[in-house]
Amino acid sequence: MKRILFVVAMMIAMFSLISCEKDEGKLPNISFKTGGSYISADASLALGSSFTIGIDASKSEKKDVLKQFNISKSVNGAANESIFDKSLSGGEGDNFSYDFNGTVDSPEGLATKYTFTVTNRDGLTNQVSLTVTTE
Repeated sequence: MKRILFVVAMMIAMFSLISCEKDEGKLPNISFKTGGSYISADASLALGSSFTIGIDASKSEKKDVLKQFNISKSVNGAANESIFDKSLSGGEGDNFSYDFNGTVDSPEGLATKYTFTVTNRDGLTNQVSLTVTTE
């Protein structure tokens, strides 16, 4: 009987150690799409011009799926204003791709900074940003 209790206790201990897998705490991946008509770096564009900024994001750890995607903008250093927010689920939690289509609407000389943020299951965030200046 003691031997059975010992074996059961050892099995419980082994399962506890396995289920307490240490999370590395890596930030999710996010990058700009490049090529074609995408803007992927700071740019100066004429008032009224249309532009596209593409984003690719992915989880960096097996269990830490992506949960949230946000786009915010700031004109001439003002506070960030959220302009798009999306909860991610299903396959989007592994890999997410998005194309943001915009129009230059700030007066000449003003700079609009666009920030793209992705958040994973652990609440870790990563972001990329670029600035569009009106010519």
